[in-house]
Amino acid sequence: MLSRRSVRIKAMQLLFSVNRDEQLDITEAKKRYWSSIEDTFRLYVLNLNVLTKVASSAQADLEKRKSKRLPSEFDKLFSDKLYNNSLIKNLEQNSLLNKKIKSLGFDKSLNEDYCSKIYQEYSKTEQYLAYIEKSCDNPDHLETLLDLYRFCRQNELFNDIMEEHYGTWQDDKSVVIGSVKKTLKKLPVENDEFINEFSPADETVNEFGFQLMENTLKGDAELLKTIEPTLKNWDSERLAIIDMILLKMATCEFINFESIPTKVTINEYVDIAKNYSTAKSKDFINGVLDRIMKDSLESGLIKKTGRGLDE
Repeated sequence: MLSRRSVRIKAMQLLFSVNRDEQLDITEAKKRYWSSIEDTFRLYVLNLNVLTKVASSAQADLEKRKSKRLPSEFDKLFSDKLYNNSLIKNLEQNSLLNKKIKSLGFDKSLNEDYCSKIYQEYSKTEQYLAYIEKSCDNPDHLETLLDLYRFCRQNELFNDIMEEHYGTWQDDKSVVIGSVKKTLKKLPVENDEFINEFSPADETVNEFGFQLMENTLKGDAELLKTIEPTLKNWDSERLAIIDMILLKMATCEFINFESIPTKVTINEYVDIAKNYSTAKSKDFINGVLDRIMKDSLESGLIKKTGRGLDE
């Protein structure tokens, strides 16, 4: 579920916390790293839970329309198929997902009033009205569920729910959204444990992410020695904190991860700088890392295996 980009960002944020908080030691930083990794999967579960709850509001909508003394033609036509279809039911009845929802307390902490309001807003859209009026099969249900999920992601109340539960929502948003969309497209499935496919992968979060954070922390002084000669007229103490952290992480990655091409590393940290540092940082990071790469290749500090020694 988590990409290398995602764990680089998590490692960067923890390294920033260590830099700003003298009381935060390596042991606590490691604990926070693992907690942030788990939070991404929890957000995935919460997204599925909220989507199901929003869809379930179609039941109350149906009952309300049935109770009208003078129902419109649309009221008579209306059904709760947004909720009573094989796809959403398959998701709702997934035993493992339900265990996760209960263990995380979402069954009690979820703001169902927000879910109802999201549904009410969605029920006015052209997509939903057209869906109600036509005869539907699974592809139609999927198309509408994906549209509903798109609507949710753009809804302030939905984002409030996510941010109230997990402060990492904005950072994890893209990877969680991708996982939820993949899940919806798989439905219905017979294997209740399919959600485990979206649990954090050991290779990405442990062999890469955790080691990247740990090696950057432990090698701080040596990494700075490698970086400083490439700064030219820049004083390392006057650099933006995030920029220095990114330079140290990238240098650590150059040295310690032999299978990752150097140009991949540079591109990744330049992109991260675009989103998390100053407007000029991406060009600065790109220039410095290019010099570090060339100097370290010449000195033999960087040793790559496989394709692309200096790619």
